[in-house]
Amino acid sequence: MVTRCTLAVDVMSGDLGPRIAVPAVLDFSLSHPDTQVILVGDPVQIRSLLPERYSDQLCIESAQSVVTMADQPSFALRKRKDSSMYRAVKLVAEGRADACVCAGNTGALMAMGRYLLRMHPGIDRPALATAIPTRLGHCYMLDLGANVDCSAGHLFQFALMGSALAEALDGMEAPRVALLNVGAEQVKGNEQVKLASRLLQEHGALNYIGYIEGDGIYTGKADVVVCDGFVGNVALKSSEGLARFIAQQLRQSLSGTWYRRLVGMLAMPILSQLKQQLDPSRLNGASLLGLQGIVVKSHGSATRECFAHAIVQAQTEVRRDVPGLINSRLGQII
Repeated sequence: MVTRCTLAVDVMSGDLGPRIAVPAVLDFSLSHPDTQVILVGDPVQIRSLLPERYSDQLCIESAQSVVTMADQPSFALRKRKDSSMYRAVKLVAEGRADACVCAGNTGALMAMGRYLLRMHPGIDRPALATAIPTRLGHCYMLDLGANVDCSAGHLFQFALMGSALAEALDGMEAPRVALLNVGAEQVKGNEQVKLASRLLQEHGALNYIGYIEGDGIYTGKADVVVCDGFVGNVALKSSEGLARFIAQQLRQSLSGTWYRRLVGMLAMPILSQLKQQLDPSRLNGASLLGLQGIVVKSHGSATRECFAHAIVQAQTEVRRDVPGLINSRLGQII
């Protein structure tokens, strides 16, 4: 297990850029003094947000531009080689960093990752995987938007990588893997999902438990839930929207009359705990699996605390050697 590591953090990308990313790096560095962090971006803006004297575990890598959310992946790859995103991924490719964290354009990040880090042999496409809160803790779900259209073979590869991620991050010996489907019966689903199910059953390399429906994701029945990027992204965004809706409705219900406000004050500890359990952003940090290097994608609108969580995840993946475990798995199966 790696004990010391270096992380490259693109502090310019995302909705709030360095205003959130730099303070998050400072928070992280205080609690993880054994980890070097390279802040990638505009040195002037970065230094304005750092204290006059800051730890020597922090250093700055200059980048002249920023990939915007409107940039097409192909354009960003060709024309944004001086950007903070490109420089952060390149630091990993050059061996100067063990992982990178970025809150920017997902398509551009995937394109740069494939170009600079290359894919694992036997893996066709990278997949975004993140932890989803469940009744028993959390499960890992992939793909979450990197691949809108997927074949059965791609879903099989996602299952393989998701299982390796759960093994590495949670120490599970045989994570339970399920395919997200419109029903639990074997006759349900489209042809890609049915064929992927047969592939998983035939290989027998994973602890495949069959289909799971959308409402089963949060029960804790599966440790890894596999789907294509279109379905996964819709499911994730729906979950985030529902969590916010519930929080808003609770606030409205416990305001107005003095009696409701009193009940709200008494229930505040329980409501705060419930908010923490329901909020998917508390597990912020999606792993771009399949690359021969570690790239963690933070939510674009992540708070300071949530962005710091993504940095912690990158550090954990380095220490648990997630790419190495995926390579080992691939060597056993493919």
